[in-house]
Formats: sequence, structure tokens, C-alpha cells
Amino acid sequence: MSNSFKDKKVVTLAYGCQMSERDAETLTEISAQEGYSQTNDLESADLIIINTCCVRESAENKILGKIGELKRLKEKNPRLKIAVSGCMVQQPGALERLQHRAPHVDIWTGTHNLSEFGCFIRQAEEDQKVAEVWKEPGPALEATPLAEKGKLKANVNISYGCNNFCTYCIVPYVRGRERSRKPEDILREAQKLVESGCKEITLLGQNVNSYGQDLDMTYDFADLLKKVDEIPGLLLIRFLTSHPKDLSDKLIETVAAGKHLCPHFHLPIQAGSNEILKRMNRKYTREYYLERIKKIREIIPESSITTDIIVGFPGETEEDFEQTLDIIDKVHYSQAFTFMYSKRSGTPAAKMKDQIPLDVKKRRLQQLMDLQNDQSLEWRKKMLGKNYDVLVEGPSKSNPDRLTGRTAGNELVVFPGDPALKGSLVKVHMMEAHSWTLLGEIIKG
Repeated sequence: MSNSFKDKKVVTLAYGCQMSERDAETLTEISAQEGYSQTNDLESADLIIINTCCVRESAENKILGKIGELKRLKEKNPRLKIAVSGCMVQQPGALERLQHRAPHVDIWTGTHNLSEFGCFIRQAEEDQKVAEVWKEPGPALEATPLAEKGKLKANVNISYGCNNFCTYCIVPYVRGRERSRKPEDILREAQKLVESGCKEITLLGQNVNSYGQDLDMTYDFADLLKKVDEIPGLLLIRFLTSHPKDLSDKLIETVAAGKHLCPHFHLPIQAGSNEILKRMNRKYTREYYLERIKKIREIIPESSITTDIIVGFPGETEEDFEQTLDIIDKVHYSQAFTFMYSKRSGTPAAKMKDQIPLDVKKRRLQQLMDLQNDQSLEWRKKMLGKNYDVLVEGPSKSNPDRLTGRTAGNELVVFPGDPALKGSLVKVHMMEAHSWTLLGEIIKG
């Protein structure tokens, strides 16, 4: 720990996906090594870290607004240091534009050189401006404490980057090609987290199903799951995200046989039309996708399946959109994350002809959301009157007088109970269903 930064405080703000949140945790841990303690109070912070996302235009605009707001704090406290990192900074040609727009930022860094962040902090504390965005990924962060210890739930990276190059997606350009971590390093990190009190771990990758394909070994994601499942003390093990083209029978069977492996598959369909799937470069058909869903339901009938869907992709006709609605009717997702297509500079889809008008995208999105909300409610109604194990996470954000937690199927549940139950696995009787949550009560004894 650096003595010069002792008693200084850091606020970390994360935007975007779980991978972005995970990177933010890494930056927080590195700043802790430099002597900074964590706080949520922006006014008292000595260092503010913003880890960014650029997958959608709305997220990028929100981040730019927040960076602009911090200028006031900088004027009030000239010793405050501001660091902006992540995917938005990593975009080709973005650094110069961002520096011009926000000259009050002290540190600019991308996704490839997180391990250098401690050095950047020290440079900034000496009043040096730092702008380091590597074009290629740096060394793995195995020497860095990658996840915050002492947390009930933690995310653990099993790989970085992506090889799929979907035509709408910026991720391969800002996170690089897929690099799998060694299984022994992943297991060592998970073990340390459990020893510090962690009860639930989510294994993260842009495509967990292709884990290990870049390593010189006959070891796949299903094998890794089996090993993690053997760690004593873990109550729940989740994973994100699965690409449909790589979802094997072996993986489904491994989840079915697991002691603590959650029967939840997040399996993005993105579109229900084969023509649009081809334009997206998703490398599967709707028929193949539905066959994978059928296999999951055959092997794990109680499994929860969630998805991502984009409406208004270039060239999407009304018939194409109807096929997406048809997929929702056929699969019965417990939840879907739905988005309007937005151009991302540098991706092939941004240059495609037949871009869809905004009013059409808005109408389709609303129609999709209405249908899925009905499906989500029906899914949760089927859970009523049944009992489920729930990991108590603590007081509910919307109602602090009640507790909240999630089932193994990732269903959010709110129920009355003693806050001292945090971290415990309790059995909850489901009594009331809503589109996004369930209400229940703990079964005594």
C-alpha cells in the first residue's frame, strides 16, 4: 500500500454489462493497493473512476453526461483526480475526441491495460495527465486481486475478448480476441473468494461456451464448471453469457448433474428471422436455436431461460419482426432484455443499407416488450404456491423493511424476514407474481 495516498478515498462508477462491472471491481482493488479506501460520496472523493460502456448509444450519452457533471467537482476541489476507462475509451479514434471534450479528466485508459492502473494513479497524483490506450491486450491480471473479497456475491472472469464478430457488436474491437484464463488460476481465485465469505459466484465471459478453445488442452467449460462446483462453501454458481452456437449437450448435462450449478441459461437469440440472423453473423438458424431450447427443457425441465433481443436491425421487415415475436411465443422466456438497434461506428452493420426509421424501431420495441412482459408474468405465476431456495442478499432497495434474494433460476424475490439472515439459503413460499419480481414468505423450520 502506498503511504502517500493513505486516507484518500475513491468512488468507482460502472456502466454497462457484467464484464464492465467486473473491470470496475479490478480498478477499485488496484486503487486500494495504492492506499485508497472505497466510498459512495462523490463530494468527499479524492479519486473518481468511471468505467465505461459503448455497446449502445444511450449508454455512451449517459456516460458523457456524467463525465461533464464531474467538472463542477474538479473546480471545487482541484486536487480531485478523475479516471475514465473501459470500452468507450478503447474505441478506435475515440481518445482524442474524448480528451478534447473533457480536458478535466486526469487518466484515460482502455480495456487492454488495466494492470497498469496503479502506475497511472501515481502519475496523476504527481499532476501528470495520463492517456494510455493499448491497441493489443496486455498481460493477464493474475497478479492482481481480480475480485473484491468479503462480498456475498462475486463475478469471476474466465476469459476476455470475443471471436464472434457479430456485425452489430463493438466488443471484439474494444476487448480483443478471446483469451481464456488458465483453469487453475480461476479455481484459485474462486477458492479465495469463498474463504473470504462469498456464497455465490458468476463465471463471466463474452462467450463462456467457447472457454478453453484457445488453450493447448482438452478442457472445456463443462469441465471447469464441474471443478468450481466442488469448492466447499459455495451455494450458487451462475455463468454468463452463452452463445447458442456453442451450447453443447455436455454442458447442459453438467448443469443438470451439478450440486450448486444454477439451472439458468442466458441464451441470446437477438432476432427470430434467419435472414436477420445471417446479416447479424450469428452463425446459427432459428431452427437450431429452438432445438437447443428443446434439449435444455428435456434435460432440465425446471430451467429458466432468458435472452437478449434487438429490434430494428438494418433490413428487418415486418415479417422478420413477426418471426421474433414467434420465437418469444415458442420459447416462453422468463425474462428478455430488449433493445432498439443503434449504430456503432466501426461495425459492419453501421454501414448497411436499409436502416430502420426510429419511429418503426420504437413501435416494434414496445410491441415486443408488451408480449414479453405478459410471458414473464405467466412464467412467474407458474411458480406460485411452490417453495424455492433463495439466497438472502439483504434488505430490498425498494422496501428496506423486506429482504430480497434470487432463486437458482435467477428470479428476484422479495419477502419479510430478519436482516441477520443475509448470506443464508432460505426456503421461500411464492405468494404473488409480478412481471419482474415475486413476493413470498419464508417457510419456518
